[in-house]
Amino acid sequence: MLALAGMSFSFDTAAERLKELCLLKVSNDTIRRVSEEEGEAARTFLSTSQIPAEAFARGKGETEFYSDGVTVNTTEGWRDLRVNVFDKRQAGAATTPANWTRRVLPPPTVRLAWASMAACDEQGIAWKKQGEKLGVADGHLSVLADGAKWIWDQAGRCWKHAEWVLDVFHVSEHIHDCGKAIHGQSNTQARVWSKTQVQSLIENGPVRYIRDLTAFAALHSDPAKIKALESLLNYLTPNADSMWYKQRLAQGRPIGSGLIEGANKTIVSNRLKLNSARWTPEHAEQISALRCLDYSGLWTEFWLQRTG
Repeated sequence: MLALAGMSFSFDTAAERLKELCLLKVSNDTIRRVSEEEGEAARTFLSTSQIPAEAFARGKGETEFYSDGVTVNTTEGWRDLRVNVFDKRQAGAATTPANWTRRVLPPPTVRLAWASMAACDEQGIAWKKQGEKLGVADGHLSVLADGAKWIWDQAGRCWKHAEWVLDVFHVSEHIHDCGKAIHGQSNTQARVWSKTQVQSLIENGPVRYIRDLTAFAALHSDPAKIKALESLLNYLTPNADSMWYKQRLAQGRPIGSGLIEGANKTIVSNRLKLNSARWTPEHAEQISALRCLDYSGLWTEFWLQRTG
């Protein structure tokens, strides 16, 4: 009960809720201590127990991997707490590029999350180890991310034959930023141009789109517009093999990393970024481990093992 309250609310609020709901009077310091102790046990459970792997094996669908970071205020300054998720998802209905914003994907049948402040190389080692434990097959894995180079570098070391997917919403943001630079911040033409460009990329594929965008950039002489177009091309070109959106839409597969955005909010932001919250890096990982258990649907399994 103390761990559940401590990972759900600030420790002060947790003490108040326990008193109101359970007539249990306990100090916020005790809730903090117990939550941190059980969080450490949860972190060990997620990395070493076979129970998560057994639960993952029962899931149906293609395996996906996501990773992203959320800055957390710590005693060492603002640090990235990186959230990592393996999941399985069955294919949804096929859709066309014209309808990509209106489709609804099936939810994952299983998901496993963990969070860490480790350096990039250590993150990659943990991904590889966790993937092997879960039985992830290199040739049957999609890696979906926002284009951060460190993610692609580490994922490439872990899985040589995975399918890379650059999050379409981040691509859209870059295209819209370029459109504003070309047509003006509040210009309706900027929005129309940007939406048309995104649609063209999805419909025609990255090779043709990058070629057409390069030709379009060559028509301009304004330094600011050239700079904006070159910036967009510099973002897209290294990720050309990660933007085959039309094919994935036809297969009913995701083209965005919305899952990890939701995980960041659920696991980290809703608890660790409360007003005036400040953590040691170790304690941030411990509390996030408890929240990862809940997000992964392993809360009951953890406590059965913990008490058994």
